[in-house]
Amino acid sequence: MNSWLRFGALGALSLLLSAAPVSAATTIDTRIAVLRGLDKITGRITTLTTPVGDTVRFGSLAIIVRACRTRPPEEPPESAAFLDIADIKPNQPPVDVFRGWMYASSPAVSAMDHPVYDIWLLECREPIQPPQDGNPIETG
Repeated sequence: MNSWLRFGALGALSLLLSAAPVSAATTIDTRIAVLRGLDKITGRITTLTTPVGDTVRFGSLAIIVRACRTRPPEEPPESAAFLDIADIKPNQPPVDVFRGWMYASSPAVSAMDHPVYDIWLLECREPIQPPQDGNPIETG
């Protein structure tokens, strides 16, 4: 009986892997991250739009977006942001509460654990375009 279960599990796994795309997904770096914050005490929901590299405050949290990436339009939609989040309370040293990637399509995969606030990524906006080929700048 165990051999049939293993065979079934291996067959399902191979079917899933064969359906996955062969090429690695490309990502596009963006300038803006759109986050949503929830104050669990008041029920207040706030949309936070912040440039990559800047700090935005939400309650006692200081959120720094280190990177924000999205997929090209021809691929399935997905945005991911690398965030540093610290809880800053008066007369106390900052406490790091989250550092890592958050995914817009799966907020529970990498969620921030805080008793008062929830933060999640909605999307990444304004792609950073590489220089266009064809017209190099001439010097001299």
